[in-house]
Amino acid sequence: MAKSQQTYNKKEKEKKRLKKKQEKAERREQRKLEREEKGPVAFEDLIRYVDEDGNLTTEKPDPNIKKKVIKASDIMLGVPRREKVEFDPVREGKVKFFNHEKGYGFILDLDSEESIFVHINNIQVEDLNEGDRVLFETEKGPKGLSAINVKPGKKSPKPKSLEEKKEEAPELEVGTDEARSSESESTEANPPKDVAE
Repeated sequence: MAKSQQTYNKKEKEKKRLKKKQEKAERREQRKLEREEKGPVAFEDLIRYVDEDGNLTTEKPDPNIKKKVIKASDIMLGVPRREKVEFDPVREGKVKFFNHEKGYGFILDLDSEESIFVHINNIQVEDLNEGDRVLFETEKGPKGLSAINVKPGKKSPKPKSLEEKKEEAPELEVGTDEARSSESESTEANPPKDVAE
């Protein structure tokens, strides 16, 4: 009985295979008829041109149009190089939590708002409490970033550039009382030198 079941399965599989083969032949014949109805394809319809933006088009480009000249050295292959940015390894943070009994805690980095693990061996302060502002550096540990060289204090502000100072300084209109008073103060401090001397 098992043998007759096997032969029945083989016959069914063979029927399905033949049916798929027949359907494929019918589809091929249908496509062939559709192509014959459309007529032969002209060679000009197969040609594609590349326009100035690199897109394919069927229109032939005008040779009188000035072409863009691109140097091979200007073409960037791969990932562009990073610009060198000055990096200050010292970060400023606030002690979020510290357990004196167990000897560890977490510092909240004020720039990235990230919690960073700190161990008592990496602290250069005798007493570290919650809410204290600290300066620290980071290193990659087995479980993520760890704070090292933890010191008390605040970061000194970065010196401002001349452009930033100009933006902050209020502009005085010529002829106003404020402008006159600032001019008189500057002339009293630094009297003008005579050109004739």
